[in-house]
Amino acid sequence: MDEFLQTLSSSTGVCHPDCVRASNAQDDYDASQSAALIAVSLISSARVISKLDAEITEYSAQYLVDNVGKEEVEGEMDQESCQYTPENILRYLVENVWTKKEDRQEEVVQQRRDLTELTVKECLESAFKKGLPRREHWAHLGCVSKVPPFACQIPRVPMKGEVIEATNWDEALELAMQQPVGARLHVFSPEFDLRLGEKGIYDGPSGKGTRYVGLRDVIIVEAARIKGKDVATVQICYKKQTSFVKVAVKSRSLRLGGDKSQVIKRTSLLVDFCMPRFSIN
Repeated sequence: MDEFLQTLSSSTGVCHPDCVRASNAQDDYDASQSAALIAVSLISSARVISKLDAEITEYSAQYLVDNVGKEEVEGEMDQESCQYTPENILRYLVENVWTKKEDRQEEVVQQRRDLTELTVKECLESAFKKGLPRREHWAHLGCVSKVPPFACQIPRVPMKGEVIEATNWDEALELAMQQPVGARLHVFSPEFDLRLGEKGIYDGPSGKGTRYVGLRDVIIVEAARIKGKDVATVQICYKKQTSFVKVAVKSRSLRLGGDKSQVIKRTSLLVDFCMPRFSIN
């Protein structure tokens, strides 16, 4: 197993051609991948703040994509097909890597798409329940290959703690003073696109011609008052690029969706606040 983990570490960031094609064909936003990325980022930061890790350690987002919501089979690790043996590795490589099986890989991708989209909260809860492998010990994010049965033998770092939620900005601000907080942001275009890179303050829709993009996962990294307004600086992966944006924090009436008959909802641009809190005992 040690040799296998070393192989994974040395190939970190190397994508199979099929993964590259799938990534190029993928939409700008994958909700499950985004939630998993935010979750592992929050975990990495929280573990350093709690002094559980001496430095930032990257954990596997793809592990969460592959396993959140999947029940572990009792006795799975004892099954012959799940053992880390040369025979099982060779069989997996022949069936899933070396042999061209586009239909099968498309089936794996489709199965993942058919699953309910993951949330940051679900990813954090799963990490506390099952632990997490380090990033270099699992497949890269967006891997389209089937998870090998012997992957259950890969060691996971145990995670002990709970998910803390906030119902409004005041509560979220208290949490943000302790460590980065996850949230979801109502995104409207073109207003949001113009604010990428902290170019001014994103204040939601401006009027005619506005399109509601949807909710996107973010990390709140800073909070301040600017010209009398509460403003949060958030980190977001938008159109496959990581950016920082200043967001106005206030409740207002927003029309969510393109249907003019849709009920207008009074809400903040930032909602669904949560963060991991680790137990150090």
